[in-house]
Amino acid sequence: MNIDIRKDGNSVTLTLAGRLDTSTSAQAAADIDSALSAVGADCHLTCDVEQMNYISSSGLRILLSLAKRYKDFRITEAQPAVYEVLETTGFTKMMPVERALRRLSVEGCEVIGVGGVGTVYRLDGDTIIKVFRDGTTLDEVRREITMSKEAFVLGMPTAISFDVVRVGERYGLVYELLDAVTLSTCVARQPERLDEFARKYAELFRQMHAIRVPQGSCVPNAIERERQQILHTRRYFPQESIDLMLQIVDAIPQANRLLHLDLQTKNAMVQHDELMLIDMGEVAYGHPMLDLGHAYSAMVSLVGDYERIVGMPRQTGQALWRRAIDYYLAGLPAGVAARRRAQIEVIACVRNFSWLALSDSFPETVIDQCRKLLDERVGRRKDYLLDVCKTFNEWTL
Repeated sequence: MNIDIRKDGNSVTLTLAGRLDTSTSAQAAADIDSALSAVGADCHLTCDVEQMNYISSSGLRILLSLAKRYKDFRITEAQPAVYEVLETTGFTKMMPVERALRRLSVEGCEVIGVGGVGTVYRLDGDTIIKVFRDGTTLDEVRREITMSKEAFVLGMPTAISFDVVRVGERYGLVYELLDAVTLSTCVARQPERLDEFARKYAELFRQMHAIRVPQGSCVPNAIERERQQILHTRRYFPQESIDLMLQIVDAIPQANRLLHLDLQTKNAMVQHDELMLIDMGEVAYGHPMLDLGHAYSAMVSLVGDYERIVGMPRQTGQALWRRAIDYYLAGLPAGVAARRRAQIEVIACVRNFSWLALSDSFPETVIDQCRKLLDERVGRRKDYLLDVCKTFNEWTL
């Protein structure tokens, strides 16, 4: 039995490798006690058992002892044989126990989408996989699963992940999508159907924005989330710009509508001529203008490699957006529709920069590009942006 310990602040990881049985447990217990002698009982202790291939009752007693000594004790990466023992003996009910994740490779797989927090690949004809960026935690991955299920229950056509996997050192979510392609791919392949796709895109927004998120739902507040993201970007931008972006967001009326918050055309899959949502990590509730502002930021004013991220030439994507927003706002008086377009564009000015909070590993070149554009899109337009904010309350639902 090999034992290793790693400390990161108040978090401690104890790695056990080999067989924890009658012949090894006495020495293992002594070695574990020695390794943890300088660790306080209030630490977050994780026992990584990925390399443990057998555990007996004497080994179980060691784990139970650790669970009693450390209130935040948990076991991770349990292989099937070890997990079965832990489940049969009731350990999975007494403490958090995580199975070891299946490992997959995306080598040679087609890339069908690149976003702020990951890349989507087609594994085969039946499945796709979203591979998250380095640094994404398992809790963040599970949040996306939870939001996908919540949106599905509320009535949205949403792809549900059936497996969390490892791709190298990163996490991945596997989705079953038979014969599905992104809306971006459809537009690129059949530009003559641009108007039809724009109408479907607009209807997807309208369908989602008609859904009221009930009180007590696990879906978070979109404005609170947006504020957190803006504050996270203080490392990149001056406080004056941060304050202006917060002022814009705080002017958005409160509402309880379901929002995707990253619904660019690579996050809508076309299956049997119907649209289905993927990439649900940012789902929240709030006012539709926030959702549309986020989409405008991606489809019209994106900072970065547009064709790689959105999946079509910028000119085509912008044309699609213009038609889609015309359909979304259809039936409104011309003056009202014009004000709503302005409101959406103002919110996009925030999203153009707050999206940097989605990851701490964006290339420095992208961050520099955002810094250069901040004054042009926000700083120099402060008076105009704040004047438009005064009209936000006119957008009633």
